[in-house]
Amino acid sequence: MADAVAETKKSKPGWGTLLRSLRNPKSGYMALFGFASGLPFALFLGTLYAWLSEAEVELETMGVFSLIGLAYAFQFLWSPLIDKVSIPGFSKLGRRKQWIVPSQILLGVILIALSLSNPTNEAIGWFSLLAGIGALASATQDIAINAWRIDVADEEATLDILSTVYQMGYRLAALVGGALGLIIAARIGWPQTYLMMGAILLVIGIAGLFAPDSKAGENADGTITDELLVSLSKKGELQPAVRTRALAAVGLLWAVAIGTVLTFMYMSLAYAPEDRPNPTDFTVTYGPWIIVATVVIPAFIAGWLASQKAKGENVLTEDLPVKVAVSPLDHLYRALVMPLVEFVGRMGWSLVLILSLVLTYRICDAIWGTFAYPFYLGELEYTNDEVAFASKFFGVGAIIAGLAFGGYLITKFGRMATLTLGALIAALTNLLYADMAVGGANMQAASDAIGFSWFISTIAPFGSDALPRLTFTIMWENLAIGIAGAAYVAWLSSIVSKKYSAVQYALLSSLTLLVGTLGRGALGEMIEDRGYFDVFILTTLIGGVAVVLCVFEWIRVTRKGANSGVVAPDPQAVPAE
Repeated sequence: MADAVAETKKSKPGWGTLLRSLRNPKSGYMALFGFASGLPFALFLGTLYAWLSEAEVELETMGVFSLIGLAYAFQFLWSPLIDKVSIPGFSKLGRRKQWIVPSQILLGVILIALSLSNPTNEAIGWFSLLAGIGALASATQDIAINAWRIDVADEEATLDILSTVYQMGYRLAALVGGALGLIIAARIGWPQTYLMMGAILLVIGIAGLFAPDSKAGENADGTITDELLVSLSKKGELQPAVRTRALAAVGLLWAVAIGTVLTFMYMSLAYAPEDRPNPTDFTVTYGPWIIVATVVIPAFIAGWLASQKAKGENVLTEDLPVKVAVSPLDHLYRALVMPLVEFVGRMGWSLVLILSLVLTYRICDAIWGTFAYPFYLGELEYTNDEVAFASKFFGVGAIIAGLAFGGYLITKFGRMATLTLGALIAALTNLLYADMAVGGANMQAASDAIGFSWFISTIAPFGSDALPRLTFTIMWENLAIGIAGAAYVAWLSSIVSKKYSAVQYALLSSLTLLVGTLGRGALGEMIEDRGYFDVFILTTLIGGVAVVLCVFEWIRVTRKGANSGVVAPDPQAVPAE
């Protein structure tokens, strides 16, 4: 009886569950990997521009570096390699580490090489090549790290906790590579700063050698990857001719998409500055078509294949010899088509709800981020120092606090409850900015009432009287972003299959990133025409749509758990598959 009571106390959700999970070595490695994921992103897409500006690199030339962002936006295009291909000489490291560790070491070497280079207009070619390779390596390790998190999650180091820890490491790296990087560079110089950052990544890469992982060629559950191919020869599987036609269609669509991105990159690097295509225009113009070609149409093809198999049409009536089924084409089918067939077949019509939620949950943050500094510096007329304090130092701390609280809420109340709460408060914080857009009287009054204004004026005496209300507003927004982010990444990780985690997660996360990019143009026009107040009201309403979708997804997940015999208000104990 005493043992049963002790076990009940041990399994009771809350801070105890959170702390036990954080003691698991997997959580420690997850924090390191999260930091390694966030540091290059900050260094290549933010801090690097400060270095180039200080080196007086021409703006037209600097525009080439915006290509780096494409590596992150379209990383799903090479995600099938991460799921399927083993790197010769590195496969013994593990299924995911064979990609993670070499990428981190390569990033460390590239950052050190950048520190030894001279980013002048005359030598910018070599510098930009290094940065481009670094961005590809960074995006590649992100794919593998996200898949690793899904693969290694267990009952103690849960998927929810690992997702939260990952984001904490990522946000901390953004602070180190961003604001702290600027401070360090002002004192010791840019080359020395990038040398230091490169050394950090090399250390993380070496430490990653000792992280747990499933063996290359095996899934997280221990089954041999080739057995997935062998299963294609079994009775009831789709006929080879049908698979080949589906592969031809999907392969052609992916080839066109990859060719389009490569052509754009070549034109941007090889053409004269005045003739180079604009990266934002490219993403807005071609981004939707790339998504249609690589996600939407293949999803319809995958749905048809899944329905054919479910109906018993166009399937094998007897087992085939293995050598007949396992062909080079089937390896491509395994990499490109099977992840979609599995996902569409498992989700069915729920896929519409899931994609709608993916497209709307973080859209406010994704769109608003581009206009944050124009709003702070231009509309509200704060100084650079004030904005840096409120958004970079205090703001990042608030996000990390929000992530920690979000992790606690997930363990206490469940993933879906936290996901819905995160969507609600993230939407409502747009109303705080709406108040700021018309003077911020309510935010100032609230800040004064709880003593926050006194606190900020004490720790930041350099700011104006208006700094407390900006910091107060950013604090609440970032707390909400932290809670919502912890739940969103955990939910996104939970709906993908461990067998195809790299491809499925990369596709879904890329949708989240691209939809924000596509909406910025329209939002910018609305700011010009209507002003910031109306924009914040609109983003609140968009956030409200996400809340409604979260409720429907919560209902779907709860019913799924009930139908599968799982008695729980939230499926966090259910395997990701």
